Amino acid sequence: MYGSDGVTEDSERTAFRKTEKKYKLYYDNTKSSKKKKQPRPVDLSEVIDFKSISESLTRNGDLPIGVSKLECDFDRPVFCLDNCPGFYFIPEALTIEEQYRWIKESLTSFPQPPNRTNHNALYGAIPDLFNAAKDRKLLVEDQNDVHGYIWACEETANTCKSIPASLLLRKLRWSTLGLQFDWSKRSYNVSLPHNEIPDALCQVAKKMAALAMPIGQEFQPEAAIVNYFASGDMLGGHLDDMEVDWSKPIVSMSLGCKAIFLVGGKSRNDEPMAMFLRSGDIVLMGGEARERFHGIPRIFTDTENAEIGDLEKQFAGEDDLCYLEYIKSSRININIRQVY
Repeated sequence: MYGSDGVTEDSERTAFRKTEKKYKLYYDNTKSSKKKKQPRPVDLSEVIDFKSISESLTRNGDLPIGVSKLECDFDRPVFCLDNCPGFYFIPEALTIEEQYRWIKESLTSFPQPPNRTNHNALYGAIPDLFNAAKDRKLLVEDQNDVHGYIWACEETANTCKSIPASLLLRKLRWSTLGLQFDWSKRSYNVSLPHNEIPDALCQVAKKMAALAMPIGQEFQPEAAIVNYFASGDMLGGHLDDMEVDWSKPIVSMSLGCKAIFLVGGKSRNDEPMAMFLRSGDIVLMGGEARERFHGIPRIFTDTENAEIGDLEKQFAGEDDLCYLEYIKSSRININIRQVY
């Protein structure tokens, strides 16, 4: 799902792929190896900015063409796209305290076994990855188990087959909560052991999903996929089509560095709309919106565009410096689903 995996010559020509390439991170060529690479400028004038829209609505009651405000009993504006039924955007839906909590949980609790991560295929279950990275440990082969790995201190690691925990943390791309998703079979495997989605996270998801639920029904959080993005990462255009009932929305929470989100049509040949996602924003995709291709072509990690100043203040304590170091150059997305 990351990078350009599965890109074919035909997909390179689609409208969705062209828009991905328009916003993707590229660097200007520099002749000097000592000079820091500079991101190539990109035209962001067509990117929908719901933060600015919300501020304009508060200031003078104006909304741009194609955007409407949902009339509902909610404590902040909820925006809809007129040509994308089932799509809802809630800017600043999470308080800074909630963002702080779910960033920490995403790095410490959510990747914990028996929950699966992208590292399982190579290394099996890896416990306490974030703490191991903080303590500068190495993952080494277990001499008592040819198929297993254990943590070791740098001083005691006596094997050439080792990998720093800090590198594994940077290569963490996804973890799964609740019902486990089997990426190889593209289906949920109910037989796999798993940790339940925390009740507090379920309550957030239920509250937000209520805006997009069929009348008289309540959202049941059964699975969540946590995506981790570093600079240069992208999530290619795709459909979330493995759940039984598409009328139930996916609740998508953004944490950390700002990103560009694309939502297109039912074909990759339909040109997608681009919008900013900031830390604390929540997107709901239900009904017809579930049938539309969407993806993340770009995250912004530089001090000018990442827009995480409030998060940096929240993580300013001495015990939080490792989290701060991570989130200054990363984005986390938690998307919660009702499977059945």
